Amino acid sequence: MAAAAKLALSHSITKSPSLCSFSKFTADSRGFSVRANACLDAVKQPMSTDLVSLEYADLNLPPADVGHVRIRQHVNPLSSSFSAPAPVPDWKEVFRDPTLPLMVDIGCGSGRFLVWLAKRNPDSGNYLGLEIRKKLVKRAESWVKDLALTNAHFIFANAAVSFRHLVVSYPGPLTLVSILCPDPHFKKRHHKRRVVQQPLVASILDSLVPGGKVFLQSDVLDVALDMRNQFDAESIVMQHIDEVDSSLPCDRDGWLLSNPMGIRTEREIHAESEGGTIYRRLYQKRTT
Repeated sequence: MAAAAKLALSHSITKSPSLCSFSKFTADSRGFSVRANACLDAVKQPMSTDLVSLEYADLNLPPADVGHVRIRQHVNPLSSSFSAPAPVPDWKEVFRDPTLPLMVDIGCGSGRFLVWLAKRNPDSGNYLGLEIRKKLVKRAESWVKDLALTNAHFIFANAAVSFRHLVVSYPGPLTLVSILCPDPHFKKRHHKRRVVQQPLVASILDSLVPGGKVFLQSDVLDVALDMRNQFDAESIVMQHIDEVDSSLPCDRDGWLLSNPMGIRTEREIHAESEGGTIYRRLYQKRTT
């Protein structure tokens, strides 16, 4: 955490009567010690937003302007406003080499995750983010421009509607699809809004090249199980990574023990900082 941020956090805590008010001294030294330690722990413990900044610090991303309208955390993908397919871009304009292997991140959120990958792999792959919140796409595209990346692009799109026709038009091979901490839509009547539905699964399987991979994760077990069950049902086409690559260890339930991508997503950082568990699966398309 930057020195200024630490100072501000420390100042806000020491001024908070609920955490660190020592004006009423008590003779109970043990109680005083407990309260003092709690305050020190609060000062030492960085907020999850600070952890995100630290993890992505080397990108030096500027605070791109996305306007003053509040960005909605949850949207209904079944709304008529998201029913129109996204226009197919001119791939020669958005990627320097549109024949490179393509990774598509469905529900890419802020886009930091893909921007980080694109910056580290400038010549070996292209990175496409699909996001249903337009302001996040606008900000991500501004970062791509600021960093002069020629292998990253973001599209405002409802993946359920647009995934197939976008990837079919891409000149190169689709080698990786990720769906990371999608909106859980907790209420049972809203499960139909979840992004992983059979038509999208079929589109992904049809579009991936043999040996291509699907990476799934969620900090909500019910959502992770839902995604797992849908891809496990496609075992004729897909196999879980523990069947083909022992270098990626899993627990006894088949969840990956670590993130194989080299960096965590923002939601992943927030969840783990709060003590949550991330449930991960990695599938590979059979080659025969």
